[in-house]
Formats: sequence, C-alpha cells, structure tokens
Amino acid sequence: MGSLRSSGSAGSEKASVESVDADAACALLSTGQYGYVDVRMWEDFDAGHVAGARNVPYYLSVTPHGRPEKNDRFVDQVAALHGKEDRLIVGCRSGVRSRLAAADLVDAGFTNVKNLEGGYLSLLKSVNPHPTAYQR
Repeated sequence: MGSLRSSGSAGSEKASVESVDADAACALLSTGQYGYVDVRMWEDFDAGHVAGARNVPYYLSVTPHGRPEKNDRFVDQVAALHGKEDRLIVGCRSGVRSRLAAADLVDAGFTNVKNLEGGYLSLLKSVNPHPTAYQR
C-alpha cells in the first residue's frame, strides 16, 4: 500500500490517493464497510464486475481519434450514490483511470477513497492466479 501523486492537465496537482492491492481490496470489501465504484464504461461493466459494485463511468466514450471523453458529471453522479464520508474503493480495468477518478473524488471532498491498484484485472488474477490458457 502506498500513495500516489499524479499531475493533472496544465500541470495542476491532483490529490494524493492511497492505493490498495487486490488482496487488500478483497479484505476491505468483505467487511461490508466499503463500497466499490467501478469507473469503466457501461459495456465493460456489463461484461463482468465486482458483486455489489456501482458503475459510474469516468469516461463516457472514446473519440474516433482514440481520445477518451471524460464524464463531466462524474463527481456529482458518485455523490448521488455515496456520501463524502463513505468508504470507497475505486476500480477500473487496470488501475490508471481509477487513480484519476479517485483523485477527482478526493479533490471534491471525499475523505475515505482508495484506488484499486491494477484494477479489475488484478482482482481476477487474485481470485484465479493460474488461469488456463484460452484457446479457440
């Protein structure tokens, strides 16, 4: 566990966000005291997600040029589901987008936010560390 600093656009500093690995996230979620906010796009969430997760996409779409379009209402949408004191784990596919999303939440006054390091993929690997090879 550690904290991350990331810089936002135009060199502005983002809040420091604590990250937890998959095992720590599973332990926290199993206590029932943490909610899970999945920030992947809807179609990715629908393909598979953590039980009880709430989906609030950080990006709404990807432009034809490959640039993600940020959800300008992200913080408001999370605030409609969770109080600023609620304990939250924020996850995405691999941990990059969730780190940005968690920093936005902390910047907005959420006080108990943790980023899932390695994202949903790390949870899957933690549950099944030796998956069999997929063959067509």
